[in-house]
Amino acid sequence: MDPSAEIEIDAPLELIWQVMLDTGAYGDWNSFVPRVELTQAQVGEPIVLHAMWADGSQSRSVEQITALEAPASDGDGTTTAVMSYRYRGAPARLGLVRSTRHQRLTRRADAPVTTYSTVLHLSGPLARFAGPGRIADGLRRHAADLKRRAEALARQ
Repeated sequence: MDPSAEIEIDAPLELIWQVMLDTGAYGDWNSFVPRVELTQAQVGEPIVLHAMWADGSQSRSVEQITALEAPASDGDGTTTAVMSYRYRGAPARLGLVRSTRHQRLTRRADAPVTTYSTVLHLSGPLARFAGPGRIADGLRRHAADLKRRAEALARQ
């Protein structure tokens, strides 16, 4: 039931990371989350996402950043970066719907592209009513939009 998306992006991992962190520019490229309210990108800070669903309806989701791991290489030459946030709305506070979204960038030293993957872990007694199918669609659109934006910037 956990909606997810994955895409290969022909751009440097660090550039994609910067696009992900530049939430003020989301309206220029992100068809799923065209507006974000964020004071400071750091763990523990609130982040408000304004989602645009495929049917044209909109919703607002209050989240909290739970992980923000800047690009770092491990011993074998693989570089990764991670951004995660947890839903903090009333259904979460009541234990009815809980969710955490993870976004990960990975680039192996021998790979010509960066892999972007995202998954939204849903749980709670009302999770199936949260719209996993429409969330999956949104995650796929977000991934495709991120690819277009990062590759366009990489070509400049």
